Amino acid sequence: MRTLAVCGGSVLLLLLLPCVCVKAYRPVIIVHGLFDGPKQFRTLTLFIRKTHPGTEVTVVDVYDHMASLQPLWKQVEGFRKAVEPIMRKAPHGVHLLCFSQGGLICRALLSMTPDHNVHTFIALSSPLAGQYGDTEYLRNLFPDSVKKTLFLVCYNGVGQKVSVCGYWNDPHHRSRYLKSNNFLPLLNGDTPHKEMEAWKDNFLRIKKLVLIGGPDDGVITPWQSSHFGFYDNKERIVEMRNQKFYRNDTFGLKTLSARGDVSLCLQSGVQHIRWHSNYTVFSSCMEEWLT
Repeated sequence: MRTLAVCGGSVLLLLLLPCVCVKAYRPVIIVHGLFDGPKQFRTLTLFIRKTHPGTEVTVVDVYDHMASLQPLWKQVEGFRKAVEPIMRKAPHGVHLLCFSQGGLICRALLSMTPDHNVHTFIALSSPLAGQYGDTEYLRNLFPDSVKKTLFLVCYNGVGQKVSVCGYWNDPHHRSRYLKSNNFLPLLNGDTPHKEMEAWKDNFLRIKKLVLIGGPDDGVITPWQSSHFGFYDNKERIVEMRNQKFYRNDTFGLKTLSARGDVSLCLQSGVQHIRWHSNYTVFSSCMEEWLT
């Protein structure tokens, strides 16, 4: 939040009257998730405007609903084109609030934009370390596959054209994941590439990273992926600080944590599609950072 002193009138009036302080909040940009669109975020928009009056809130209206299945890199470019004009008009920066699949799109957008001015990046129930689990979403998309065989669909050129396959992280087929997945291994730095250092520097321009998730999500699997945790090859949870990408600081997560700029928020009893309409989640995990 910025406090602006607004004064007017003659020198005499300035001596007699105090300045009027106006609280101004940074714009908030919301990026939706899989099968979502702007209308799913009306309640969250109301929460923000009620607690922070006058805030400019934009829910990016691209790749809505079925279009959210488009290849992730294509979506990243589309979302970047949509948010850059908003950032240019905000000299004091913006906040980026991204739900589910949108959290990965936002991570990529931040990594690839050297001059972004995002102050706080909030990842709301996002599969940041990947997805590996049978959910209703996946059963609808791939009715003939289960989690044990989905790597056969995802880890090839055709599968990588479906957004979900870009973050399908099968812990039992690690080598195929690293070789054939063209999105998440690059983003996490698990697959080395020439842009790694530049992407890291760009990501570290943010001032705060807020990670929100919980055990009753029902879609993000494992739910700890929303906090950068994930399965090992025996499907045991490896927490964020023990992940190789954290220890090696491949994209800046360890640096952010050392700066004290990573906030983890865990909320039980929240289903995946309810995160953005739950006021307790908003007030406990988001409100203080959207200033």
